[in-house]
Amino acid sequence: MIGPIILVVVLVIALPVSVMMSGAVASGLLGFFINDDVDRSHEGSELLKTNI
Repeated sequence: MIGPIILVVVLVIALPVSVMMSGAVASGLLGFFINDDVDRSHEGSELLKTNI
């Protein structure tokens, strides 16, 4: 009886949390690399100073 309960807990709690956390990490890495690329490609632009 404990097996199905553990399986339900894993499917309802652990999997969605792991998907959200991996998505957050992927979004952070993607944002960092895109921001770094844009800063390098537009170096010297006066608009970069206004972007906080």
